Amino acid sequence: MVTAEDVRAVALTLPRTSEHLIRDHVKFRVGRIVYLSISPDESTLGFAFPREERAALVAAEPARFLLPRESDLRYNWVCARMAALGADELRELVVEAWTMVVPKRVAAAHLGR
Repeated sequence: MVTAEDVRAVALTLPRTSEHLIRDHVKFRVGRIVYLSISPDESTLGFAFPREERAALVAAEPARFLLPRESDLRYNWVCARMAALGADELRELVVEAWTMVVPKRVAAAHLGR
């Protein structure tokens, strides 16, 4: 099980990331674009994810992943149950979400590509 502190420890190492508290949700963003959101009860983590791939992700592992609320379906977004994630998987999800919102050259420089 991962915690908000685990998410914070990964996200704040990524260039251009800032943390904000918005309507009791801890959110991480690059500029004005949010790429991670922790629910107030810290049970779910919303993250940037390709819209065309999210149905397959949720269908493959419904105990771990879920669709965002209906009003957020228009965004490139999916949610995960934090209790079902391990530290390595969390790092992968956070970094992949970050790469969706940061300029490609920044991601390439940070990841050594």
